[in-house]
Amino acid sequence: MRSSLVPVPSRRQAGLTALYLGVFATLWFSVPAAGQPLRALLVVGSVVALLTAVVGAVVAARGRGAAGNARDRSADRRYLVIVAVEFAAAGLGAVVLTLADASELVPVLVCAVVGLHFFPLVPVLRDPWLRWLGSALLGVALAGLVTALVSTVSAGLVVGTGAGLLLLAYALTALFRATGPR
Repeated sequence: MRSSLVPVPSRRQAGLTALYLGVFATLWFSVPAAGQPLRALLVVGSVVALLTAVVGAVVAARGRGAAGNARDRSADRRYLVIVAVEFAAAGLGAVVLTLADASELVPVLVCAVVGLHFFPLVPVLRDPWLRWLGSALLGVALAGLVTALVSTVSAGLVVGTGAGLLLLAYALTALFRATGPR
């Protein structure tokens, strides 16, 4: 039995969440330049994330016509605006960091922007758990920054691995919340 305090996304929304976050987890797992055995683990993470994205696509497609899955055009527009602002901020920030000869911090900035974009998505997607995901991603960005400043470990290794794991975990959780016992 599920608690009424835990939102249960529609199957379509959960599928889309798993699809999008699975794809982005795969991208994050590809950021770090790592030696073995971590490289092998990142490849395994990428494969699992891609499989999660495929399952998400299937769940979204099957849930397309189900009750409670009607499209909200207003929410769709707000979603697109938030994502457009996210991409613009990350892209502009990456250009600025590169011009400032600090390109090793680009993954930190992008991770922070990704974390921040989940906060305005909470009301749009009606998923308060996105606050936790956003906060965790901000923590990963901070850990990557600190690591880059005080050690020889690259920020990309910390941020790519951490963001990939968080997005994959959230994608899997979204699938479980929607397809598990009601």
